[in-house]
Amino acid sequence: MPSMVSEKTIERLSLFHRLLKDLQDDDVTHVYSHQLATKAGVTAAQLRRDVMVVGYTGSPSKGYDVKQLSLSIANFFEDPEGETAVLVGMGNLGRAILAYFNGRRPKLHIVACFDSDPHKINRVIHNCRCHPSDKIGEIVSKGEVRVGAITVPAAAAQKVADELVALGIKGIMNFAPVHLKVPPDVFVEGIDLALSLEKVAYFARQKNK
Repeated sequence: MPSMVSEKTIERLSLFHRLLKDLQDDDVTHVYSHQLATKAGVTAAQLRRDVMVVGYTGSPSKGYDVKQLSLSIANFFEDPEGETAVLVGMGNLGRAILAYFNGRRPKLHIVACFDSDPHKINRVIHNCRCHPSDKIGEIVSKGEVRVGAITVPAAAAQKVADELVALGIKGIMNFAPVHLKVPPDVFVEGIDLALSLEKVAYFARQKNK
């Protein structure tokens, strides 16, 4: 990924990608920039600038080819050889994430999950085998894994992150409600569901006034 591409641009491109998939599901073949921009909540000019990053241009008469633009964004995001990830923490949230990603992103595959609960170890959950937490190093070191997801309790999250970073993980999706300290060359996306719910609840109250 080019270093000059901002995190906000990546977030918008990811949103466009999801919206384009929705359009494909509705059998829409072409969409104008202003139509897609309205769905995404951005200006048409911003959308066109973002789409230029992936090297795709539409037609003045027909707009964007929905399938081709979706493919261009996918190719921009995904490694042609595919990307593998591991998930640490197989509680309710971990299982839900695993179920969501199962087959949804063919080039981003969760190859192993880990937990300390003996009742989950060696089970195949949503087509992914659960290994003991103390085997993270052994399993991850066998393949080129660069992505990790953390769904363990807050008290254990930093230790897990340290271990993943030591094993060469360069991107972490953190669902634990704690700020992780990682080296500058490791990207962390923190997802705090409780904070998001508080935010939604606050604005819901404002809209009701």
